[in-house]
Amino acid sequence: MKAFWDPVQQRHAPKFFLQRGQIRPNLEIPARAEALLQAARKLKLDIVSPGTAERSAFETVHSPAYLDFLRDMPSLWANQPDHGPEAVANIHPSPEMFGNGARLPTGIIGQIGWYTADTSCPIGPHTYTAAAAAASCALAAADEVAAGRHAYALCRPPGHHAYPARAGGHCYLNNAALAAQRLRDAGADRVAVLDLDSHHGNGTQSVFWSRADVLYVSIHGDPNNYYPWYVGHAHERGGGRGFGCNLNLPLARGADDTDWLEALDHAMAAIRSFGTDALVVSLGFDASVFEPLQFLAVSSDAFARAGAIIAAGRFKSAIVQEGGYATDQIGELLRCFLSAF
Repeated sequence: MKAFWDPVQQRHAPKFFLQRGQIRPNLEIPARAEALLQAARKLKLDIVSPGTAERSAFETVHSPAYLDFLRDMPSLWANQPDHGPEAVANIHPSPEMFGNGARLPTGIIGQIGWYTADTSCPIGPHTYTAAAAAASCALAAADEVAAGRHAYALCRPPGHHAYPARAGGHCYLNNAALAAQRLRDAGADRVAVLDLDSHHGNGTQSVFWSRADVLYVSIHGDPNNYYPWYVGHAHERGGGRGFGCNLNLPLARGADDTDWLEALDHAMAAIRSFGTDALVVSLGFDASVFEPLQFLAVSSDAFARAGAIIAAGRFKSAIVQEGGYATDQIGELLRCFLSAF
């Protein structure tokens, strides 16, 4: 199996993270990717750097104006008086503002709020180039699947919280959505995205909400008490032609292997029923019992069992890395999953 990775991704090194009113070191650090890369080498995967894709590939999911914003913001931010090391919003437009005709400001402070969903996606000098490299790895993995082979995309920063025109939750470009769209463009009639990250992939859900050609299935912590807080509930089934093509399987705090694997069985049944031609797996490890946030309690053995369960579906799969912030454990979790897969 090929593993796609680009060292450019390590240039993104965010510092800022706001949690419960406290400024903390950002959890989405380069060491995460180093641990995963070491595991990929131990597994003897064929590690390939695909180079950066054409911008037109990113535009299959993301708006040109948003891509311009990510690209240009660092230089604009650097010209601000008394600026911090990273661009972070101090206001986001509310539903009431949109209801009153809110529009994109010309000033960069307002633009940051417009194009970001929260404070956990600071934009630094190398954020766009790193995110573009990560997205390119996901696209390359999709190309492998289109050619009839499985692939792993070591994406950092992750992507499933990114909307078509808004960053959020450590994510800037939606790697999994880009991979799914690439597979559709390559001729797969029906693509499924299986999201195993402990956080609901609100961005991916939004991209495919009204579409009948892509099924989104997510197993995650109950958003009543966990990021992204407002969406990820079981009643969200898709809109318009996409109704029934969105399946959320939220789990209560402390859910263990039994709960998680039962949800995975439900997810795989839905993926089979959809008539899936190709599968994208948003592989997050933050459901692990080792995680700093400790919302779910999934063991290493369960990740191995998940790899085997997904493999038994016999779908050609692009495995796209999402979260997982227990840096000393995620390499072993990747080994468990991919060895069984």
